[in-house]
Amino acid sequence: MKAAVISAPGEVGITTVDDPAPGPREVVVRVAACGLCGTDLHILQGEFAPALPVVPGHEFAGTVVATGGAVTELAEGDRVAVDPSLYCHECHYCRTGRNNLCERWAAIGVTTAGGAAEFAVAPAANCVKLPDHIRTEDAALIEPLSCAVRGYDILRSRQLGTQVLIYGSGTMGLMMLELAKRTGAAGVDVVDINPERLATARELGCSNAAGSADALDRPRGWDVVIDATGSERAIQDALGRVGRGGTFLQFGVSDYAARAVIEPYRIYHQEITITGSMAVLHSYERAAALFAAGVLDPEVFISDRYPLERYPAALEQFRAGKGRKIQVRP
Repeated sequence: MKAAVISAPGEVGITTVDDPAPGPREVVVRVAACGLCGTDLHILQGEFAPALPVVPGHEFAGTVVATGGAVTELAEGDRVAVDPSLYCHECHYCRTGRNNLCERWAAIGVTTAGGAAEFAVAPAANCVKLPDHIRTEDAALIEPLSCAVRGYDILRSRQLGTQVLIYGSGTMGLMMLELAKRTGAAGVDVVDINPERLATARELGCSNAAGSADALDRPRGWDVVIDATGSERAIQDALGRVGRGGTFLQFGVSDYAARAVIEPYRIYHQEITITGSMAVLHSYERAAALFAAGVLDPEVFISDRYPLERYPAALEQFRAGKGRKIQVRP
């Protein structure tokens, strides 16, 4: 089969690899679409993936074409979205319900071959069947949505009527905007240096959109500030925008080397909470239900759909910050 392969830092191409075969409790999925993510860029620059080469792609959906001998809940022809998370279920964090912090954390498309290919293998337990009204290729959005749901799980202690500021209006920032509107925020402001992405945030109904938080009139700061960029500069600015008693959520994935300066006295004196949200935790099925209920419009969120053969070019476009969610389709 054809697959995109990141063979070494900075090196990605399309090649032919062996067709996958399912284990006893696994299925083979014919990939309908695979979304690109910032994680894929980190893998390309030599971060996250413990070993290269690897077939990337952890946001995908498709049709089951083969099942392992012990699989009874899925059959050939079932359309599924796939949770890429692979936990050991044995370490301290798994046993205490914090599987996303698993000491042996792994993921399809990061530590094992992923969905940037014609076919991918997944545990049957990681597959969620799709309702008839959902297009298979659109369901690749469920994985990033499940990360956003996890982010709002972290923020669940916030009161109704909060003022929210989101840095970044790429796919993840826009998803955080859509969920903020549905979790009781009184206002949701968005900051981005990309005018085209800000236009989408306005289209989706943010309260205000600006190239800098300085342009927004909130002298007391915001109750919740979310970084969805991973940018060191944005994170540093965002930390200073949290109001008294507020919360800063590090949601965007930064480079390993990124650093930000905090003010310990201010955190103490103003009772500011700084927290993070890592990937998916018990949120994939809920994201699938929200997606089926129409929480996202795929036509707004998916800006580009490329054939698999153009994966390197699609990744380069993503790196350049052009478009929103970019998909490849075998």
